[in-house]
Amino acid sequence: MSLLVDNIGELVTNVPGAGEGGPLGIRRRAAVLVEEGEVAWVGPAADAPAADGRIDAAGAAVLPGFVDSHAHLVFAGDRAAEFAARMAGEPYTGGGIRTTVGATRAASDGELRATVRRLRAEALRQGSTTIEIKSGYGLTVADEARSLRIAAEVTGETTFLGAHVVPAEYADRPDEYVGLVCGPMLAAAAPYARWIDVFCERGAFDADHARAILTCGQAVGLDVRVHANQLGHGPGVRLGVELGAASVDHCTHLTDADIDALASTRFDCMCHEGGHTTTVATLLPGAEFSTRSPYPDARRLLDAGVTVALATDCNPGSSYTSSMPFCLALAVREMGMTPAEAVWSATAGGARALRRDDVGVLRPGARADLIILDAPSHLHLAYRPGVPLVRQVLHNGVPR
Repeated sequence: MSLLVDNIGELVTNVPGAGEGGPLGIRRRAAVLVEEGEVAWVGPAADAPAADGRIDAAGAAVLPGFVDSHAHLVFAGDRAAEFAARMAGEPYTGGGIRTTVGATRAASDGELRATVRRLRAEALRQGSTTIEIKSGYGLTVADEARSLRIAAEVTGETTFLGAHVVPAEYADRPDEYVGLVCGPMLAAAAPYARWIDVFCERGAFDADHARAILTCGQAVGLDVRVHANQLGHGPGVRLGVELGAASVDHCTHLTDADIDALASTRFDCMCHEGGHTTTVATLLPGAEFSTRSPYPDARRLLDAGVTVALATDCNPGSSYTSSMPFCLALAVREMGMTPAEAVWSATAGGARALRRDDVGVLRPGARADLIILDAPSHLHLAYRPGVPLVRQVLHNGVPR
């Protein structure tokens, strides 16, 4: 059936030149026609074609679905006590990852599947129509493969993160663990993954180990992402640029050289006014909120011409939120972004981080992923933080 979303007060298309608002391409009094899971037509409501069904937006704002390009949903257990300790003043070091590894290894497939599906549904209700899911809490050949197999049941954007931390049983043998990741673990995980990622950070993997793992992933056809510069200054961002990573994620502690490296990947295109960078800086403000760490300086990146994405980093330890609207509001309040920049980064920016041009945008041929707000403008996402403003979600053209 064809479906017409009609009587839209403000339509964010993310098509530059399609309307007001620069890159947001805002159209007023608009309509969107959906056919076979794709956007078939966008235009003035007065000129809308006939359709088999109709949704009346009642003058509300309509946006592309959020693209959450960084999430860790395959896990077991709970780290609420760790969160409470941080709120009482303990610093975040990343050490709690091993706690989740133990619980995840002990969980059944059914238990892991239930958690993934619960969190995926939770994210969808809040407008996230595309989500990337990483492994990284198994850290054995069998557990990493099953984590990705379960993740692939709910998304095509799966990431092999066997190099999350060195597990306890290899604590004194990191070189041997890197060999395992590059060999049997990668072979078992690759059939279920699109991406490969490494936590390149003190206490995790250094530049040499990270480069070895990522290049092995590239050799079997996986594209690169990097956890970089979360806990302090380090080589992760520049390593990601060197290897042509689609995204470097966290970017909390950046030098001028890091930003120059990201900006050097910039090229002109029609998809964003002024072009964009081939390596995106994905910022994860939920992690800073949950760890009481300094927030990334998004303004510094944007002013340098770096493409920025926003994502939730949903995980049980350092950012247990699946809410892109919450992260968007944090980005505006704490990271120097305008509401328009944050909306773009949470939709089209996330799509860039996944090297997708069929999501995060509302134009003919794009996937029919859109959200109807219980508000007249995208501005309300930051203006009314914590309020459930996503009234309805269309995913692949189907109302949810």
